[in-house]
Amino acid sequence: MQNDYTKTNNLEQDDSINIREEVEKYLLQWKWFLLSAFVFLLLAFFYLRYSTPIYKSTTTILVKDDRKGGIANELAAFSELGILSGAKSNVDNEIEIIKSRTLLEKTIKDLNLNIKYYNKGRIKDGELYGNLPFKVFFSNYEEDFYQLSHSYFITKINNQKFSLFDSNDKKLGDFNFGQKIKLEYSDLVVVNQDAKSDKNKSIAVQLVPLKNLIESYATRLVVSALSKNTSVIELSITDPNKERGEDFLDTLVKNYNEDAIADKNYVSESTSNFIDQRLVLISKELEDVETDEESFKTKNKLTDIPSEAALFLENASEYEKKVVENETQIKVVASISDYVSNNDKELIPATIITAESGASEQINQFNELILTRNSFLESSAGPENPKIIAIDKQIAELKANIKSSLKSLKQTLEIKRRDLNRQGAILDGRISQVPGQEKEYRSLVRQQNIKQSLYLYLLQKREEAAISLAITSANAKVIDPAISSINPVSPNRKIIYLGSFLVGLLLPFSIIYIKNLLDTKIKSRLDIEKNTSIPFLGDVPKSDSSDQIIDINSRSSTAEALRIIRTNVEFLFNNKKEDTAKTIFVTSTFPKEGKTFLSINIAATIALSGKKVLLVGMDVRNPKLSEYLTVPTAGLTNYLTSNAKDVSKFIVKQEGFEQFYILPSGIIPPNPAELLMGKKVDELFETLKQEYDYIVVDTAPVGLVTDTFVIAKHADCFLYVVRANMLDKRMLRIPEELYQEKKLPNMAVILNDTETTKGYGYGYGYGYGYGAEVEEKNSWFTNVWKKFKS
Repeated sequence: MQNDYTKTNNLEQDDSINIREEVEKYLLQWKWFLLSAFVFLLLAFFYLRYSTPIYKSTTTILVKDDRKGGIANELAAFSELGILSGAKSNVDNEIEIIKSRTLLEKTIKDLNLNIKYYNKGRIKDGELYGNLPFKVFFSNYEEDFYQLSHSYFITKINNQKFSLFDSNDKKLGDFNFGQKIKLEYSDLVVVNQDAKSDKNKSIAVQLVPLKNLIESYATRLVVSALSKNTSVIELSITDPNKERGEDFLDTLVKNYNEDAIADKNYVSESTSNFIDQRLVLISKELEDVETDEESFKTKNKLTDIPSEAALFLENASEYEKKVVENETQIKVVASISDYVSNNDKELIPATIITAESGASEQINQFNELILTRNSFLESSAGPENPKIIAIDKQIAELKANIKSSLKSLKQTLEIKRRDLNRQGAILDGRISQVPGQEKEYRSLVRQQNIKQSLYLYLLQKREEAAISLAITSANAKVIDPAISSINPVSPNRKIIYLGSFLVGLLLPFSIIYIKNLLDTKIKSRLDIEKNTSIPFLGDVPKSDSSDQIIDINSRSSTAEALRIIRTNVEFLFNNKKEDTAKTIFVTSTFPKEGKTFLSINIAATIALSGKKVLLVGMDVRNPKLSEYLTVPTAGLTNYLTSNAKDVSKFIVKQEGFEQFYILPSGIIPPNPAELLMGKKVDELFETLKQEYDYIVVDTAPVGLVTDTFVIAKHADCFLYVVRANMLDKRMLRIPEELYQEKKLPNMAVILNDTETTKGYGYGYGYGYGYGAEVEEKNSWFTNVWKKFKS
């Protein structure tokens, strides 16, 4: 029967998580967290100690782009001459050119980055760059030199000699510094750059295939526009060596500018060559016209134009100017049309067509596409490359547009010429009285002026092309030269240490969490309270001594826990009459849960208080008293199976105790259940209850046999023993069903074999019982938790 002070649990209670309980599970394992964090931090230290730091080098350049502003403003003085009219750039195209394999390959070759130097170390080799003790030079190499992968070792003997070894440590010989060494695929010269030191040094020289280096640098190189509204481009690369990263970026920008200048010079030279060819033809035509004029004057003996035609000539001057201009434009358009038709994918002269016609802009766009196509072809992109096909398609479309524009322009000029001819006819009618010689002479002069104007025009354009060739500027202006980060970008020391520390904490946390998740064994009183409604009497920690039986001098945590249980048991007998013995039955679900041990020690603890106690071994199937006590073989079963009337001759007194008596189990009977159901058992308890103050009965496990249920009626209370870390939580349904069905009277649970430093049950135990005012002993975490809540 439960009293008002009995603490019970409702099985339908809230399943909310107890934060303190969960946190304490892990804090109790603080040593493992500390050890794991230390190990991972130590691993992080060694990783950072021997890992290669990676630095980031960056540079910014301003690329000429007329749409976003550029660096051509300082050359605006030449704009009136049409110079640099084709110097337009597109930032996106320039970014692709900078990242092209052609530029990367040239930069790598210029810096000899395919030759790597290493300083041999005890654990790892350190790469050298810049200030080298030796430097190697290869010459007269074969075509596949840049695809080779070889290693050499150079050991300095003195300032004049060194030893050379191959990758297999085979000595190739001793040589002088500066001596040309004939190798299989090239000639090698080693230069001593540390002549001041006589110390012997050894370095490794490795040849890396150019293809691999290009791939590596292309992966690490990042080229991007800083914003959409400017033509400023940032170049960055990550490299273990700061100096090498900076040298690579500076050389890459230099090669990019040189490549852009070469393209512009190519356009100017192509235009100049075309103009030179046209000048030869025009010069011959002009010479022929002048010869005809000289012959005409000689034949007609003309020295001066008649003064009568002066007025008409003055009025016709404007007409003559327009005719000359019209004929000049028609000739230029015809020449460009022939050139476009007769040349495929060649640069078109860019500056001899007036910008007002519209065809000039198309020609500039056509030349840009031709240069872009040539650049991609040089970067090992084949004609079948999608980019080349797309550019070819644009070139074809643009060329068709150029032809159409030139044709349209020519038709416009011819219409204008017909209109001028009509005007000329009117003027001719007005000067019909002028001698025929004057008319013929004017025709010759007109032809001469046309040829002369065209000749002067081409001379002007040739000078413009020459000036453009002479003042060709770089395509990119360096805003900030290459500079490297002070601290390495990889590995990030703070992140590595923080990550290692977190992993060091997470690993034991995960192990403990998974262990707790998979472990279904009962650990503490909380597991019992969550899964049953049976009153909890107390817990007994692992014994920290070799004593099996509690005596008056025992001060262990186990002894103190048993004394608390002894006190709590008293509250189970509130309604018990004082004239007979108080019978305490001890049982469990399965064997080896410690019921015999607890039966003996509960009886011993009560006996130490001055009460007369009898311990009865009624687990007749598997008696265990003899493992803890020295008892005779004859006992209860002998009494029940014999005709003896007096049970006292089977009872023995325990040595060392004044009031502790034992009735052993006796021999194992063939019919235990039937034996315990006999009337003699009832008579036995009636007799014993009159002679003793307490009777402690060690019974059989209820999960296996029915023996305990047969004799349960004689019990005043049942102590149900559950062993920690042994019984599965799911098996608590057995005692719960027995409690709910009241098959075992006045039932309470004892948790046995708990950890003295974990959870509930450490120290003296909590002592929650039935009216006992026992002080709770808290761990240090309890105090911290209370302060936190306050």
